[in-house]
Amino acid sequence: MEPRSPLPLAGLLIALLTAVSIWAAGVGLWLSAVILLVWLGTLWLAGSNPPPARERTDDPPISRDRMSGLIENSSAPVLLVEKGRVTVANRSAREALGQHILGQDARVVFRQPAAIKLLDRAKNGSATVRGLVRRRDIWRLNLQLLSETLSVVELVNMTGEADISRAHTDFVANASHELRTPLASIIGYVETLMEDDGDLSSDTRARFLKTILSEANRLQSLVSDLMSLSRVEAEKHDAPGQTIALRQHVVRAAKDAAGPDRQHRLLIEGEQDFSIEGDPRQIEQLVRNLVDNALKYGADSESVVVTLDEAPSGDARLTVRDFGDGIAPEHLPHLTRRFYRTDPGRSRASGGTGLGLAIVKHIAERHRARLDIASVLGDGTSVTVRFPVVKADAEPLS
Repeated sequence: MEPRSPLPLAGLLIALLTAVSIWAAGVGLWLSAVILLVWLGTLWLAGSNPPPARERTDDPPISRDRMSGLIENSSAPVLLVEKGRVTVANRSAREALGQHILGQDARVVFRQPAAIKLLDRAKNGSATVRGLVRRRDIWRLNLQLLSETLSVVELVNMTGEADISRAHTDFVANASHELRTPLASIIGYVETLMEDDGDLSSDTRARFLKTILSEANRLQSLVSDLMSLSRVEAEKHDAPGQTIALRQHVVRAAKDAAGPDRQHRLLIEGEQDFSIEGDPRQIEQLVRNLVDNALKYGADSESVVVTLDEAPSGDARLTVRDFGDGIAPEHLPHLTRRFYRTDPGRSRASGGTGLGLAIVKHIAERHRARLDIASVLGDGTSVTVRFPVVKADAEPLS
């Protein structure tokens, strides 16, 4: 066999520069690597003498096999389309679209007008499709032509970004509405008092001022909860850095939430203590929110029971139980959403902001705890938080 001539350095340099430029322009890293690999394979073939026909038929196509190995473990679904059919699909693509896509017409695989139009026009580009895998998901398809009959399709899942954007929009809208309501009430009563020429009685003026104070307190609570939620969300992925004795924080926070006026309704059970990895400030905030909710929505003549014991799994189990009207089953999955209320009128009248359980959920997630809410109409509500317990050799902090 004749010796193979070396790769042309100029061609190699152009291939590298082109791949880097494509990647810098926003094309995915895997797709740029595939293009570079195909180009290098072409240069290799061009610089070699054609092997005998017998050897050529025995060897598999180098470029396709190498590309298949290169893209197999990519987190993004990537497909190689040859003459309109899917000849290579990595693991992510097979999991998202199904094992049957290999060998299938690419237009049948995607079944979306925007995707079919992108494939048919035979030009590099991208398209956004909805409902490709699930009903509400959003995907961006990036098409890169390698030759007249060969192309690479990369799928980028945009659903998470869209959900975050929608959640932010909903949050701003809900927060604006919640802030506007007490502000409008305060402004209305203040304007009435300012325009008064002495016609209002002292009792009416006192009632107006009491309402202004009440709405201002409500506004202050809402802003405070918004700030607390923001802090908790910012710290959600930071594991607590200290070991604490759980019971003293539960007892202190429960009594703070009850205050002197509602102390007689609070019943604390369980003498066993547990050591957990926790943020004392957030643990107490979680307990205060749960106890305050239970006291607000439980029956005035009934106690709120706070229990700290050991769950069958060995976790520290905190349960806050009230004996109020209970919550309908259809509301239970939504209780930890921001500003969600089962009875908006009653919640606002009692001073609730609709953020208490959202804060509890984020604190529980940060502490790797499990939050469960159970309720029976007419028999009250029980909220349970299970905290992983630290090994006995760890030293708890107060």
